[in-house]
Amino acid sequence: MSKRLRFILGAALVFLMLAGAGVTLFGDNIRKFFGQSTAALASPVSYSGSREGASVDYGPGFQRKKMSVFLEETSARQAPQSREPAPPPNAFTLAATDALSTFAVDVDTASYVLFRRTVREGRRPHPSEVRVEEWVNYFRYRIPEPTPEEGAFHVALEAAPSPFKPRQHILKVGLQGRHVAPEQRKPTHLVFLVDTSGSMEGADRLGLAKTAMRLAVAKLNPTDTVTLSTYAGDVRTVLETTPAKQRGVIEAAIDSLRSGGGTAMGDGLELAYRHAARMAGPNRVARVVVLTDGDTNLGRNLTASDMLKAVRGYVKEGVTLSTIGFGMGNYRDDLMEKLANEGNGNCFYIDSEQEARRVFQQQLAGTLEVIAQDVKVQVEFDTAAVRGYRLLGYENRAIADRDFREDSVDAGEIGAGHTVTALYEVELTGEGERVATVRVRAKQPGGAEAAEQRFFLERSQVRETLAQASSDLRFAVAVAGTADLLRGVNTEDEDRGFSRVHSLAEDAVDGQADREEFVSLLRQVRTLASQRVATVPY
Repeated sequence: MSKRLRFILGAALVFLMLAGAGVTLFGDNIRKFFGQSTAALASPVSYSGSREGASVDYGPGFQRKKMSVFLEETSARQAPQSREPAPPPNAFTLAATDALSTFAVDVDTASYVLFRRTVREGRRPHPSEVRVEEWVNYFRYRIPEPTPEEGAFHVALEAAPSPFKPRQHILKVGLQGRHVAPEQRKPTHLVFLVDTSGSMEGADRLGLAKTAMRLAVAKLNPTDTVTLSTYAGDVRTVLETTPAKQRGVIEAAIDSLRSGGGTAMGDGLELAYRHAARMAGPNRVARVVVLTDGDTNLGRNLTASDMLKAVRGYVKEGVTLSTIGFGMGNYRDDLMEKLANEGNGNCFYIDSEQEARRVFQQQLAGTLEVIAQDVKVQVEFDTAAVRGYRLLGYENRAIADRDFREDSVDAGEIGAGHTVTALYEVELTGEGERVATVRVRAKQPGGAEAAEQRFFLERSQVRETLAQASSDLRFAVAVAGTADLLRGVNTEDEDRGFSRVHSLAEDAVDGQADREEFVSLLRQVRTLASQRVATVPY
């Protein structure tokens, strides 16, 4: 073979190799240029008529999808890659099989605020980020204050026909914690633990965290104290224990924070708990407040379980925990929620200065002053009156029925002025006089033994129509219904479902700004859904 022929063959081989690589790297864009994409070319099948499921094929390269499936796939692409899977929604339970429903109270609100930010950015939240109870408990409801005889909280019950299913009713269980005036609060020691890793750079992250801490310090009593610690590639104490009245010193330390480095959250948590434990006692509140934008990637303890295992002794000493989330992208709300649940605290997400004021000023007493510990709720349905039921949300707070009176089993906390609301879908039989007995069991702060109260819902208390129910019940049902739609529950007709909850919420706003904002967000969700469905090829 001549040198010239060998050269030609070699050049041809190189050309073919480069061409193949180009198609591999840029083929989809090349095909799009000519009107075809890999998605359009995939699985060409002929029309076979309508059928149930995610798609109906009408011919080669022609696919039609339901709105719910299309949006689920869009959300799935946005899901954080390393988050723990969410538990499945509670199932409808036959009362004859299991008449008891038991759960720990929850006053967290992070899931709702994260939803608000996601929608404002033009996206739909991933189903695993939607926790119904945190949506419902974000809003205020009118529940009477507890009387001195009742103690820490009052319980109110209400039921009315469901707006979604003709044969079902909605049962609303509401707990109202007693309020505590600022001057009546126990002295508090706050340990701010701030994530100063490189990813915290930005006005909506470290900048907003600084604003939140300043707002909190401004509302503290002179007898309160503050410690400031940080974690990034390493952990350090920026400000040793300082009286809250030295506000200028504390704010200067806050202003000095800068971002950079990795994220050693586990090590930082140990340091913060050590600081808090030194000040903990029966007459002083000791709370760690973690302010972070996401995951942990350095140090010995990387999971929520490992972190809490390392500080469990401090938790038993009475140190409580608040987790505050910032930013998007790598934010792990599942990690923050689990830490707060196991740390006897609460979980918030802050997307604006307005939300920072809500958490650190308007609700500061509830965040700091725990009025009841290990609060458990058990609803016993009368099998003569109730065919079946489903608890909306609280999947992460479920407690075994047998552990309701096991006082060593950890449960939730209620802070001063906090409200806790739970909703049930209930199918009534039309018989029986008593629908349900609601039992609430709780300890006093620092106590070892729990006290129990009972409350009854009689059939005579069930409203005949939804219109007769309070605006609180109607609005709470709209919020829970929206959350269920977004996490994939009851999506047989998603368009009609969004329309129904939108109308229900609009009629129950009562001039409250938070509720008006929710209606506006619902409008955006419906618009977003319509826009995305319009992009599906037909």
